[in-house]
Parts: sequence; structure tokens; C-alpha cells
Amino acid sequence: MKLRLARDVTLTPVDSGAVLLDGRRGRYWQLNASGSAVLRRLLDGDGPDAVAASVSEAAPVDADRARQDVMALIESLSAANLLEVSA
Repeated sequence: MKLRLARDVTLTPVDSGAVLLDGRRGRYWQLNASGSAVLRRLLDGDGPDAVAASVSEAAPVDADRARQDVMALIESLSAANLLEVSA
């Protein structure tokens, strides 16, 4: 699975995480520090399973829950047309 930001979407780090700005619609999404770290790793080419494994190692969350959370982030950003997912 390859992920990239949709065209006209920018990712900007902020103190509390990151902000995604959709330049086409003038809307933004704010991610907390965890969501920002997960998204950055996904955009760098790490797969969802690898990212979930590192989340479960770093935080008190089991691997299944971490994977569900990573996939939920991907699905939410994709549904909002902020993220493009390809095989």
C-alpha cells in the first residue's frame, strides 16, 4: 500500500502535531502528535502493519487496536480526499 497526500494538500507541523490544509476547498484538519507521527511514517513508505507495531511498542496499546487505529486514520483521510491510496 502506497500513500501520498492528495494534490493541493499540504502537511504543516505545529506544536501539537500537524495540520493538513486542503487548498482546493480551503478546509483544514488538525492531527495530534500521535496521528501526525503515524501519517509521516506512512507517507515515508512504512506499511500500516509496521507503523501499528511501532505504535504498540511505544504506547500502552495492543497490536490489534494499534492496527485498527492506523487503518481508521488512513480511511478517514482518504474519505476526506486528503490522502491517495494505491496498491
